Amino acid sequence: MTTARTWGGRSAVERRTERRQRLIDAALELWRENGWTAVTIRAVCARTSLNDRYFYEAFTDRDELLVAAWESVRDDMLTALTTIFTENTDRPLADIIRLAASAVLERISADPAYGSILLMHHAGSPALESSRRAALQLTADLVVSAARTYVRPDADETALHIDAIASVGGFVELIDAWQSGILDCTADDIVARLVDLVSTLGRTYLDSL
Repeated sequence: MTTARTWGGRSAVERRTERRQRLIDAALELWRENGWTAVTIRAVCARTSLNDRYFYEAFTDRDELLVAAWESVRDDMLTALTTIFTENTDRPLADIIRLAASAVLERISADPAYGSILLMHHAGSPALESSRRAALQLTADLVVSAARTYVRPDADETALHIDAIASVGGFVELIDAWQSGILDCTADDIVARLVDLVSTLGRTYLDSL
């Protein structure tokens, strides 16, 4: 039987995984400092002191690294939202939406660069734009799933999905306007307005909020 070779107490697989994470971490550091266009193969290799052989061991190209870095931020946010939705199923839906929206805004307020990576458009990078669109759908699906307990049996599922996408997309654009200074209001104002809008839409589909 063949056993995995180890070096410094770590297997080859563990070392590859560690190098891959170092590249992702470096990409996020560069992204925070100067935007996604600063994330180049040369820059991440220099930041990690890894040569390009190790880069191509982990990623096929720059786009794959960019998507992996962005998805690490997306997954962090989706995990937080999923926890809120699953741990508050006994509460009215309006309360859950308030908790979720507040969590997003609190995290972005504490770390604006995190919000920029997660929410801004990435014109010039089809791979990132595609990932952003997919994340919008994933988040809308999460909202619909959370609302499932409250939805009337005769509710129009297609309309519900459309409104969920519109609500999530609108929330993202509100945050972008707020971060850029176009929208002069507080985070609490945004949360309150979003809850009002969701409550208005919810009457079409739900027995109670």
